[in-house]
Amino acid sequence: MNVSVVIPCYRSRDSLPELVARLHASLADVAEAYEILLIVDGSPDDTYAVARSLEIEDPRVTAVLLRRNYGQHHASLAGIDRARYEVTVLMDDDLQHRPEEIHLLLEPLADPLVDVVYGNAVDEEHNVWRNATSQGVKRVMERMGLANARLFSSFVAMRTDLREGFGSVAGAAYIDVLLGWSTNGVIAVPVKMDTRTHGRSGYTWSSLVRLAWDMTTGTTQALRFVTVAGYFACLLGLGLFVYVIISYFVSDPTPAGWASQAAMTSLFSGLTMLSLGVIGNYVGRLYMSSQNRPTYVVRIQGDTGRQVGLPSAPAVASSSEAERDAVAAAQRRRQADSQ
Repeated sequence: MNVSVVIPCYRSRDSLPELVARLHASLADVAEAYEILLIVDGSPDDTYAVARSLEIEDPRVTAVLLRRNYGQHHASLAGIDRARYEVTVLMDDDLQHRPEEIHLLLEPLADPLVDVVYGNAVDEEHNVWRNATSQGVKRVMERMGLANARLFSSFVAMRTDLREGFGSVAGAAYIDVLLGWSTNGVIAVPVKMDTRTHGRSGYTWSSLVRLAWDMTTGTTQALRFVTVAGYFACLLGLGLFVYVIISYFVSDPTPAGWASQAAMTSLFSGLTMLSLGVIGNYVGRLYMSSQNRPTYVVRIQGDTGRQVGLPSAPAVASSSEAERDAVAAAQRRRQADSQ
């Protein structure tokens, strides 16, 4: 196969040299031709300077610098837009995903009915609480309409032409949701993951929950959930009304206590606020989409590609060597001054 490896990079100046060296060694055995796309997601350190030096060392490496931090999914989309080969592999920059296990993702793609292969960790690297929370959230996401949510991971191989099914993506975009829209040919294979040796994860528990919520509301299932909750609330209210009328004529006509009234008021108020929140989230998405904001904006690119993440944006030529070197040198100076 010919393979494009896309790596969103953020604060990974220390891990990139080893990661790229291991990729060269492993890809040479499994790919006829390959490229490594380092998408620097507005990292505040000199990660782009390191990526630029790796680009100079080997023409199969391309360094792209985004103008600010857009997030892992948007940086991945910038790399997918630029992929030249028929298979694209997405992986993290922290050496937890082993380059030597890429072949495990590529082998199932020999089946023409398989379009996406996720690498699921045999032994989770996080603590028990986070792993249990992650699996629970994924199950909820699957029940909310995201097919194959339990298989999701950031180590994935996909057929590059699936990007044609991403449609008019602007604003917030999530790779797993886009792949779910594009194909049902999704499987997972077990892979081994290493513990993080450089830095720490940028994902906190709250950010992971927020990410899951955003991905879930990428479908209309949440609106259906609100509708069903509304039906049950109406049935519950009707049942209580019937109970009060019967109690009035059959037993003590004394009005019910304030505690039960307060509980029911809280219940229905909570359902109302939940419904408004879900609907408001969808309205907000429509508003953001109407602005047609790009999913990313490129500052420096080492290859021809779109400068803004809009479907209609034309491809532009790569930045000049002098401009790329100037930005890399400026980052090195800033990094040296901060130490």
